[in-house]
Amino acid sequence: MRKVFVSASCLPGLLLAVQTVAQMQTPAPPQPRASAVYTIAGTVVNAITGEPLRRVTVAALSQGNDQTVEAIETDNEGRFALDGLPSGKYPISASKRGFLTAFYDQHDEGYNSAIVTGEGQQTTGLVFKLLPGATLHGVVTADGGDPVEGAEVMLFRKPHNHNPGSRISQVNVVATDDTGAYEFADLPTGEYLLAVTAVPWYVLHRGEESKQQRPENDPAFALDVAYPITYFDSTTDESSAAPIRLTAGSREEANINLHAVPALRLLVSIPETRDRQIASPVLRRSVFGTEIPSVGNGFFPGKETSSVEFTGVAPGHYQLTQGDPPRIVELDATASQEVDPGIGTPTVSVSGALRSTGGATFPGNVSVFLMPQDGGQGSQPPVNCVNGSFTFDSVPQGTWKLIAGGSGKLMAVQSITIGEKTQAGNLLAVHDKPLQIVATVSLSDTRIEGVAKKKEKGQAGVMIVLVPDDAAANGDQFRRDQSDSDGSFALLNVAPGEYTVVAIEDGWDLDWARPQVITRYLPKGVAVKVAETSGKLLRLPEGVPVQSR
Repeated sequence: MRKVFVSASCLPGLLLAVQTVAQMQTPAPPQPRASAVYTIAGTVVNAITGEPLRRVTVAALSQGNDQTVEAIETDNEGRFALDGLPSGKYPISASKRGFLTAFYDQHDEGYNSAIVTGEGQQTTGLVFKLLPGATLHGVVTADGGDPVEGAEVMLFRKPHNHNPGSRISQVNVVATDDTGAYEFADLPTGEYLLAVTAVPWYVLHRGEESKQQRPENDPAFALDVAYPITYFDSTTDESSAAPIRLTAGSREEANINLHAVPALRLLVSIPETRDRQIASPVLRRSVFGTEIPSVGNGFFPGKETSSVEFTGVAPGHYQLTQGDPPRIVELDATASQEVDPGIGTPTVSVSGALRSTGGATFPGNVSVFLMPQDGGQGSQPPVNCVNGSFTFDSVPQGTWKLIAGGSGKLMAVQSITIGEKTQAGNLLAVHDKPLQIVATVSLSDTRIEGVAKKKEKGQAGVMIVLVPDDAAANGDQFRRDQSDSDGSFALLNVAPGEYTVVAIEDGWDLDWARPQVITRYLPKGVAVKVAETSGKLLRLPEGVPVQSR
C-alpha cells in the first residue's frame, strides 16, 4: 500500500479558500522546495526455482533500530515498489509463510546489504531471493513401539565453519504430542543433530528410605527405570549421533526409539561450609556442550547423616560439583554408587580489578564473566564490579576468556596482568591456586566507516573483516560487516589498536578468524590505527580493494 505524503505547507492554501476574494488575491509567500524521495523496487523469487512469489511482505527498515518505514505485499508477478523514501540506508526484509524471513542478500547471522537511496543510486530492478524453509519431523517411541508423550526433543545445529568459538548450538526444543510426534519447521539449510529426554510414565524410583521399608525383590522395584539421553539414530552415545542434512524446502523424517534401563542412585556427601552452611552437591549433564536439567532427584535420607541421594539417574556422563571448596567431578555413571568426597578437580577463586586504558571512570553497571576458551559449557555467571573490583569464588581449572560489559555493550579487554607479567588479550589460564589479576579494558567505541571498491566502483555484498595485528591474542577484537548497495560499510565498537581492513568477495564460508586463513588477504588490505583519541568516528581515506576468495 502506497503512503501519501502531504506537505504541511499546503494547509494555508486550504484555509484561504474560505476567505474573502480580496484576501485570496494577496500574493502567497514562496513555498520551500520539497525534499527528494526515492523508490526501492524489484521482484521476490523462490531462491531454488526462480519462480516469482506473490503476497510476500516486503519492508524497508530504518537503519539502527529496524523500525518499519514502508511495507508492501508483492503482486501476482512477485513485484514490489517501496515509494516515498528519503535519501538514506534501508535494510530490506521479506517474509512469507513457508519461507525463511530474511534480509536482502543476507549472509551468515544477519549480515546483509542495505539499499542506499539518493541521487545517482540504482535502487530498482532488485532480485530478492527467498529460501523455502526445511522441515524435520518424526515420532518418539518406547519399548514395544508405544508412543512417548511429553518427551523433550532438542534440535541442535552444527557450525558451517571452524572459526574460534564456533560450536554446536541449540536451535529449539519441542514436546511430543499424545501420538509421540514432533515437528520443527522453517529451518535453514544445514546439518542438524537430535537428542531426546523423557521419563517413563510408569516409573517408581526407590531411595535409601524405601530400601529400608521394602525388600530388594519387591516387584515395585522393577519400575525403578529411566530413559538415557537418546540421539538420532536411536543411540545413547553422543559421539555416535547421526547428523541430519536439511536443504532448502526439504522435509525429512527422523524417528527415535527410547529404551528403559534400570535407574541409578548416587550418594554424595554434604559437608558444612566455613560459614556453617550446607554445601549442597549439584548434578549436571549436557548435550553437545549445552547444559540441560538433570532428571535425577536429590533428597536427604531420613536419618542423621551428612549426605544426599540422587535417585532416578539414567546411566550417562554427568558433572558433579561437591564439597567445600567445590570440586568438579566428571562422572561416567554406569552403576549406583557412593561418590568419594575426595575426588574431583578443585576449583579456585579468581579476583581482580578493571583498569581503563585512558584513565576514564568506569560506568557503575559493569559486569564481568568468564567463558571457556573452547566455547563449551560451564560459563561462570556474571558478577558485578564494585569500585572496579570483582571476585569469582569457584572457577574450574582451564583456559578462560574474561569478558566485561556495561551499558548494553561489550568492552574490549586488551591485556591481563598477573603479578609482574602482562599478556595481550583476554585469555586467562586457571590452575590449582587462587588468582589475583588486573584487566586493562578500553572504553573506546570507535566506528570505522569505509567503502569496498572493485575497479574504482563501490561493490555490494562483500564480506568486510577488521583484523587485529595480533590476531591470535586478540580474537575478540575481530569485527565484520557486509557492504551495502553503494559499497559502504561500518565496523562498530572498535577498541584502540592496529588493524587491517580487508574486503573479500564470496568469502562467507571462509574460516576468517583463523590467522593462517586470513593472512593471505592482509597485504592488499588497508591498515588503520585506532587510538584512545580517535573519537567516535574514523573514516578510511581510501577505498578497500575487493579481493577474490
